[in-house]
Amino acid sequence: MALYSINPATEQEIGRFDEDAPSEIEAKIAAAARAFLSWRRTTFGEREALMHRAAEHIRANRDRFSRTLVEEMGKPIVQARREVDRFAGRCDYFAEHTAAMLSPEHVPISGLDSWIRFEPLGVALGIMPWNFPFGQASRWAVPALMAGNTALLKHASNVTLSALAIQETFDAAGFPPGVFTPLFVASNRIASVISDARIAAVSLTGSAAAGEQVGAAAGQALKKVVLELGGSDPFIVLADADVPTAAEAAARGRFGNNSGQACTSSKRFVVVAEVADEFIECFVEETKKLRTGDPLDEATDVGPLAKADSLLELTGQFEATVSAGARVAYRAKLETRAGYFFPPTLLAGVMPDDVATQQETFGPLAAIVTVRDDAGAVQVANHSPYGLGCSIWTADSERGSVLAGDIEAGMVAINSLVVADPRLPFGGVKRSGYGREMSVHGVRELTNIKAVNVGSADAPRFSR
Repeated sequence: MALYSINPATEQEIGRFDEDAPSEIEAKIAAAARAFLSWRRTTFGEREALMHRAAEHIRANRDRFSRTLVEEMGKPIVQARREVDRFAGRCDYFAEHTAAMLSPEHVPISGLDSWIRFEPLGVALGIMPWNFPFGQASRWAVPALMAGNTALLKHASNVTLSALAIQETFDAAGFPPGVFTPLFVASNRIASVISDARIAAVSLTGSAAAGEQVGAAAGQALKKVVLELGGSDPFIVLADADVPTAAEAAARGRFGNNSGQACTSSKRFVVVAEVADEFIECFVEETKKLRTGDPLDEATDVGPLAKADSLLELTGQFEATVSAGARVAYRAKLETRAGYFFPPTLLAGVMPDDVATQQETFGPLAAIVTVRDDAGAVQVANHSPYGLGCSIWTADSERGSVLAGDIEAGMVAINSLVVADPRLPFGGVKRSGYGREMSVHGVRELTNIKAVNVGSADAPRFSR
């Protein structure tokens, strides 16, 4: 079976790749397991030097890698450059800070010299998505490698060119053979890789359905697993909010983040009735400013969806929500052209149980729900199977902080959008998954947290 890369703006094939044969998969896993034996014993200083070189290679090839993102999954070029820059930035950040994050911790216990050590697990398998081919891979691979693990990357089958570019980066930086290796396999073959005894841990970013399958496979094999499974993030506008500012952020949060194809994109706009009309009016005006079109055009804000089936799914969600009674507050007019384009669309009068609020809408479709007060906003925000991020807009930051404590999510932003910063843990609750990426918490997810007790010869002995 072949893996295909299709340019979603033109619908033209730009790459075709053979899947790895079983013998090739075996060779790659064996090489990663062998490489771990020596890689785990490298110093943080040695890993740091290599990771900084990886960052240098990314920056030196910024334009080429950015164009790969545009042509392979339709990301607007300005956003593509930012994604490539984030990869380089994460290489530098974790190169400089992982040693401190994994420094042994002394625990004072009478009669014992006790320590908590953070040691690499072994071969880490990353199953990564197509929407941030460089960015998401860096969230997993860079901390994994810096912690002393070796890494196997199973990227989404439609972004194989991006996987090869990442491999090129680590190879050019001088990482030893087997330390980082891409696997070219379809999703229906990954369970056998997870079950391999040499795989120590699994990290998945994908849909909740994929999380169920990977989580089940990892659980059956008793493997550590981190699941980041997307979201339907609420964007709450309270009665005292600066409405024009909130509306401007709403347009960026829904449409400017990879054309709405991001797990942390704001998707459900939960607005207190007192300011709902004003917010919708301002949101419409901000959305009208967006330019949809050729993702290689510097002026483009919204590009195509990455895949034909993504367009079909989003169209179905839009139609089902309108059929249930939502009204179209705004829908951009697009010129007839090739490509998987969906016009930026605002739906008002959406109900909490409608398709656009209960499912993850992956693209430029915004669902606006009106509520009576703060308590109603929290109730609607939590009325979702997902719990990844949330954004709250209010003139009173203390009021927002109180509400943040009631929100079922892994990340809450007050008067700002949810960010993926390497200094902060990234992840969610409910069907958004479990475990964390990035920050000290994400790095430690990829380690064996080991207790070591050293007793003196004259220390008291205790029986059970």
